[in-house]
Amino acid sequence: MTEATEMHMPRLNEPAPDFNALTTHGQKTLSDYKGKWLVLFSHPADFTPVCTTEFMAFAKRHGEFRKINTELLGLSIDSHYSHLAWVRNIKEKFDVDIPFPIIADLDMKVAKTYGMIHPGAADTSAVRATFIIDDKGVLRAMVYYPMTNGRSIDEFIRLVTALQTSDANGVATPEGWQPGDKVIVPPPATADAAEARLAEGHECVDWYFCKKAL
Repeated sequence: MTEATEMHMPRLNEPAPDFNALTTHGQKTLSDYKGKWLVLFSHPADFTPVCTTEFMAFAKRHGEFRKINTELLGLSIDSHYSHLAWVRNIKEKFDVDIPFPIIADLDMKVAKTYGMIHPGAADTSAVRATFIIDDKGVLRAMVYYPMTNGRSIDEFIRLVTALQTSDANGVATPEGWQPGDKVIVPPPATADAAEARLAEGHECVDWYFCKKAL
């Protein structure tokens, strides 16, 4: 069986794959994050420049994630001691503390379970994959980047906030939505509801496209 066929691909709106992994903050399981949102993100290797910029950016925004009940968890297919050395190096060279755990995944168990290994990119490196898992352990979003290009941390804060807003209010959010912007009212599902929609007081372009302020 090939590596590609052994690898699982998680699916949105299903329970995120469980894990029990050694990290720079001790052993961690998915259940440790129950009641909190989790951003699980992989990087190809320690001591690489693009990854270093991403880890410092995540570290600097750690408090903002905490404010929206969200924890961060990194991963790469490197050893536990490599992670510890890299964290110390970032502190020494850039004066940035990495406040979140990093999974050591030398056997690629977590990476394969989450579909982080793409053989076309590299045989033993995790691509830049990001998984957003909600407070009930359900996988809500997946974003993949190539090895050559770093991620935008702003987008992950925005996406978690948008998902939380949708859950709390039963609405959708338009392109580029930010807190305070109007949200999209779900389209009516019946002919009678469609007829009534335009009289409900929303900002409507047509029966299927209405926005409102929260």
